[in-house]
Parts: sequence; structure tokens; C-alpha cells
Amino acid sequence: MTIAQTDQPTSQKPLRLWPGVVAVTLQWLVRFVLPGVVPAAFGFAILGELVGGLAIVVWWAFFSRAHWFERWGAVVLTIVAMGATRPILHPSVAKAGMGMLFFIYAIPVLSLAFVVWAVASRGLSEGLRRATMVATILLACGMWTLLRTNGVTGDFKSEFAWRWTETAEERLLAHANDKPIALPSAPAAAETGADWPGFRGPGRNSVIPGVRIETDWSASPPVKLWRRPVGPGWSSFAVRGGLLYTQEQRGSDEVVACYKVTSGEPVWRHVDAARFWESNGGAGPRATPTLGSGRVYTFGATGILNALDAGNGAVVWSRNAASDTHTKVPGWGFASSPLVVDDLVIVAAAGRLAAYDLATGEPRWSGPDGGDSYSSPHLVTIDGVAQVLLMSAHGATSVAPANGTLLWQYPWPSDTRIVQPALTSDGNVLMMALTAGGGTGFRRIAVAHAPGGWTVEQRWTSLGLKPYFNDFVVHNGHAFGFDGGILACVDLKDGTRKWKGGRYGYGQLLLLSDQDLLLVLSEEGELALVAATPDKFTELARFAAIEGKTWNHPVLVGDVLLVRNSEEMAAFRLSLARR
Repeated sequence: MTIAQTDQPTSQKPLRLWPGVVAVTLQWLVRFVLPGVVPAAFGFAILGELVGGLAIVVWWAFFSRAHWFERWGAVVLTIVAMGATRPILHPSVAKAGMGMLFFIYAIPVLSLAFVVWAVASRGLSEGLRRATMVATILLACGMWTLLRTNGVTGDFKSEFAWRWTETAEERLLAHANDKPIALPSAPAAAETGADWPGFRGPGRNSVIPGVRIETDWSASPPVKLWRRPVGPGWSSFAVRGGLLYTQEQRGSDEVVACYKVTSGEPVWRHVDAARFWESNGGAGPRATPTLGSGRVYTFGATGILNALDAGNGAVVWSRNAASDTHTKVPGWGFASSPLVVDDLVIVAAAGRLAAYDLATGEPRWSGPDGGDSYSSPHLVTIDGVAQVLLMSAHGATSVAPANGTLLWQYPWPSDTRIVQPALTSDGNVLMMALTAGGGTGFRRIAVAHAPGGWTVEQRWTSLGLKPYFNDFVVHNGHAFGFDGGILACVDLKDGTRKWKGGRYGYGQLLLLSDQDLLLVLSEEGELALVAATPDKFTELARFAAIEGKTWNHPVLVGDVLLVRNSEEMAAFRLSLARR
């Protein structure tokens, strides 16, 4: 029997595709779906993305059954393409997330594109399959050169835009025609009191007593008084005598600006040749002006501390707290709103308190280094002793206002400290800690002045409230604030959560204490009214106020509500409730 001989090669087995499909599906679920369900899982999602990308490389290189040239050619081309793309990215993408933003987004996009190509090209000829593979890898990497990012949202989703489109700041600089009106001929006299002296109001606690508003916004909605573009920055407002004060960035200048409350017309501007920018929050100052003794005190993102005449913006004195305290500008910029106590103005140069003479600006004292901090000094009275509290990476530090003498410290390390502390009705301190994994929670400590000195004792720690940079309020034995992007209420007796509801992103809120009412400004610029009661979550009204990412604290003075973000600011009149 004769066996026929043939020169035809054995046909190659078809590609094994299912492991790649499974790997990329799991990668996208972990990276993009999981953080939306569990905000605290962002760090795990990034790790899962990297593991998924590695799994796809292992599948293609060792288990896909592709020709060796295609297998290793794809791996080498991917490394070369990503390395060649990074130097020509827009700076906002290249520098974002400590330089990792490109990889954080490019890896899952490239993984998905490659697996889709593998499935779609399995019936193509060898030459066409390889050509489309090269095109897929180059396009999946090169597309990022067409984009920029305007920062991230509170849950770290990047806000991408086309590279060539104008930013809101560029549009403002190109089209603004808002020169200040004529300045007063003489400096303003010292005020007897401010309507809203600075960060979070008179008590620096976002609590407004004595005001009651109509809650039926379908019948009596907020009435817009004015709206105008504003330079970027996360400053809120200080208000006195029909004038409002805020901070913003305009090109290469850091600006302290004064506007009319009734019309939004600019009154004066003070300009410092300084610009701060970082990839998460963008450009501009982070702090809120403080009013006192006829002056406005401001702290810029690079460390410039100004005392300006509140009437015309004339410089009374100016210092650089970064230089004075030998402190490097932290990654997200100096964010401390000045605190006026007696004859001092106190700021936090990152985690170190620094006090200056109110009249002359001469340094008076500086406190211990607490590491990084984006919190502001907080004046409290505990056991009859006035003291300044600062939350920092190391924990809580309390000092005597007059000379900076250390009173007590409470160690509770945190990766990032932004949220302000608060006091319970019996003088206990409420504080937050945050880690990269999503937070270690909300804690109550008892602080007392004993004969032998100060004592500090932990009462409880709760996971019922985990704000990131969103301040909370205390009312009737409960704390109301954000757990991620959702509002929550916690019982201060034991830290148990009473309710959680309403998705407002990473916004800010005010408490109208006489009315048991929260006025919430969402991250998307919506206003909402929520009952400040522990029985259940109840939203009473909602209203679209401004557009764009909104992290700034709202201000309510009488019946006028002021809101802003990094693009625009607006004033609304709220109907007051009939007595």
C-alpha cells in the first residue's frame, strides 16, 4: 500500500479567545463598575486593572495559539507605543495622578481594543490581521495625545476634553470685560461685625441659626439675582456690608476679588504674580478669605498671606508663610483659611500652624510640624479653655492661641486630612481620618483638663460617615454629612448610622438649625433641601443652581444664597418662611 506524500503544512489551530474575553470583562467590571458601587474600592480597582492587563498579556503571549511573531510583536509594540506616547501627552494628562493617569486609563482601553481586535480579526488573512493589530495598538495609545483633563471628580473620574478646546479660564481671560468700578477715595472704616466673616460662617461650622426659609420650591423656587464667570479656585465667600470677597486664578495671577452682593459687579481686585495648578483640582487658590478689623485676610495656594483693606483692596501687609515656616508647598497647595483670634491671624502652612500680628504681619509663633494637611485652624473652647485645633497627617493638635503652646495631641495617622473637626454639645471632639483605601472613619474623642494636664480618650470609631473633603455638621445629638457621595446621619452616642440616602456627589452643605434643615450643594451644582432629622432621609426640594464640578462651600446671608465653583458664581434670593 502506497502512502501519498504531501508538502502541505498542518493547519494552525484556531485562536483561543475565551481567556482574553473573560479577563477584559473582569478588568472593566473591577475598574469602572466596582468604584461606582463601592467608592472606597478605588484603590482596589486600580490594582485589579493592572492585574487584568497582566492577565491579558499572559494569555496572548502563552495561551492564545497565535503565531509567535504576532504574540511577541504585540507585546513589544505595546511597550514601545506607550513609551513613545507619554512625552507628547498634554501636560494635564502626563502629570495627572503622579504621572499615572495615562496608564490608569490607557491600560483598560488598550486591553479592550486588543481583545476586540483579536475576536474581530480571527477570520482575516495573516497579513491583514497583523496590519490591523498594529493599527489597533497605535490608535489605542495615540488617541490620548488628543485629550486633556480638567481634573477629577470626587470619586476620581477624570474630566476629559479635547486638547484644543478652551478651558473655562481661557474663555474668561479672552472675553472678560469686567474691570472693577471706581475705588473709594479712602480706606473703609473698621466694621462692627461681618455678615459672613469667612470659612463656613461665624462659627466656622456651617450652622446658620435664626433663618427659616420656604421649603416648597415648586411654589417658591430660588430667584436668580445674578450669575457671572469667575476664575478657577475652590475658595468660598466672606461677606460684609453688601460686599463679597473671594479668591480666584486669572492666568499667571492669583487674585483676591471683591464684588457687590446685589449685582455681582466687581469692586476691586488685588493681584499677586503666582499660579498654582495640580492635576486633580486644577488651578487656583484653595482657601477662603477672612474678614476682621476692616481688613480681609487671604492665604494663597503657594503660601502668600495678605492683609488687605476691605474697602479698596490696598495692601496693609503681606507675608509668605511657606518661606516663614520653611514649608514646601504640598501636593494640592496650601488650603488653610485664615483664622483671626484677638490680635493674631493664624494659618496652617500644611500641618504647621503659624501666627502673625494682626496689625503688622510680624510672625509671632509657629507650632509643631504635623505633616501634610489641607485643613484650617479651628477655634474651640474645651473645659473653658480657648484653643486652636488643627487636623494633620499625624492626628489632632491643640495649641494656646496667644503663644502656640502645645496643650494636647491625639495621634491618629491619616493619608489625607481635609475635613474640619467639630464639637459635640458636651465638648467632645469629632474628627475624620482617610487612607488611600477609602477611609478609616469617623471618631469621637473625649478631651478634658485634669489637674495633671490634658487627657484624651477615644469614645468610639464609626464607619457610618466617611467624608473625603466634605465637611459635616452637628445637630441635636447627630452628625450629618457625606459617606462617599451619599448623605448620611450618624448618632453621636455610639456612632451608629441612622440613615443613608440621596446621591449628591462630593458636595457641601449648610445647616439651618432653627428649621432642622440641611441646604445641600451637590458636586454637580444642584441645590437640595434635606430634613436634618434622624428618623429617615427626606429630600424636600431640588433646584439646578450652577454648572460644573462644585466643591466650594455655599454661603447664606439673610435670604441671599451665594454659590460658586471653578467656572462661575451666582446669587439667589430664597423666600423666607412666614413666622
